[in-house]
Amino acid sequence: MARTIESKTLALKIAEVALDKKAEEVVIINVSNKVDYTDYLVVCSGSSERQVKHLADEVEARFKRRRIVPFGIEGEKDGKWILMDYGSVIVHVFLRETRQSYDLDGLWLDADRVPVPSETEN
Repeated sequence: MARTIESKTLALKIAEVALDKKAEEVVIINVSNKVDYTDYLVVCSGSSERQVKHLADEVEARFKRRRIVPFGIEGEKDGKWILMDYGSVIVHVFLRETRQSYDLDGLWLDADRVPVPSETEN
């Protein structure tokens, strides 16, 4: 249970960074009762490949300063879908159109959502 609480805090902080950098449609999905490889998915979108890369770079940089580094990052060269594996939290940064194609939001429709602070609160 302690892992889930820490994971939720990390997921919320990642969402804050994404919102700070103008990510769109930021969603936190609690999958802790559905899969055993992670607790939360943070899903967000960028309007261009450049913004997608910038969002992922910013998340990585901000948490690296706190000595929190991802186990791996995939998709950086393409810039349409970047996956960042922080173990208990997996971050998906999508190009808007790519997110619609893969529809992770729909795939995890039955999973609980964690309220994300709106852009107006940042």
